[in-house]
Amino acid sequence: MKAMLTRRLALAATAALAAPAIHAQPIAGGRPVRVIVPFPPGGAVDITSRLLADKLGPVLGQPVVVENRAGAGGSLGAELVARAPADGYTLLFGAGGPLTANPVLQANIPYDVERDFRPIGLVGILPMICQVTARLPARSLTELIALMRQRDGALTVATPGSGSAAHLALELLLAGANVKATHVPYRGGSAMVADLISGTVDAGMVELPSALPLHQDGKAPIIAIATQARSPRLPGVQTFIEAGLPNFTAGSYGGVLAPAATPTEIIAKLHAALAAVLDEAATQSRINEVGAILAGPEQRTPDGFARFLRDELANARRAARLAGLSPS
Repeated sequence: MKAMLTRRLALAATAALAAPAIHAQPIAGGRPVRVIVPFPPGGAVDITSRLLADKLGPVLGQPVVVENRAGAGGSLGAELVARAPADGYTLLFGAGGPLTANPVLQANIPYDVERDFRPIGLVGILPMICQVTARLPARSLTELIALMRQRDGALTVATPGSGSAAHLALELLLAGANVKATHVPYRGGSAMVADLISGTVDAGMVELPSALPLHQDGKAPIIAIATQARSPRLPGVQTFIEAGLPNFTAGSYGGVLAPAATPTEIIAKLHAALAAVLDEAATQSRINEVGAILAGPEQRTPDGFARFLRDELANARRAARLAGLSPS
């Protein structure tokens, strides 16, 4: 299965790169391009997609609009794009939930990542963080783990949904630290906000861009980040590794995909526009400001994004095995 995934994605990506790049010309007729975000407004993926859409329109020479189609941990929006006409006018701003976690954790998923999508380019990595309600007496993951052990499952931890990348990271945290907590799934990262602020839930696992404003306002402090080293944006926040979880890195991502049958010349035009936008210093600065990590130059290509998806899927399967999770 892995070899087949690699071969098919790589062939599609190579064909796209071989086509000529065309800037500032409509795909065909100039009507708006829809970018489907498979989550509610306000979350990390939505924030990043809107940043990108604002820049893509002028490069493509036609409007680019974001539409939120939430449900089933991102699977509803992903399915919409998988079944859409392959004409370049309906794209997916894909993320770790629908493209990586759901194929591993959801039974009878209504699309196939290798068969139904054609990668255009990865935009950025969204590091996973742990944050707590301000009234909880924990200001580091070390302290939160101690509280989890003390309260033996009574603490509640919110995620953007069952089967999301954050849910998978939470299960790995609990398994790695050998502690218990009660998982509270929501319909997207923005849906968690009010309950975190009020203390209805004790903690949350979510991507950094969603959590950063609450942290900066002191309403829901970030106490750990799942990266190899501390983030320059959060120098005082420990990593999961520092809290005693070896090699613990986790996150989601955002990238652009089209329906699988989209013609090569359209994929090439969309990729050229995306590459031009991501090469802009202003775009790169804004991506960093919201807490995302800009994808590397190779990852921004169809071929590089294809390899990234393959690796992420393999990592998700490994994580699910370690956490004892199976499709449901």
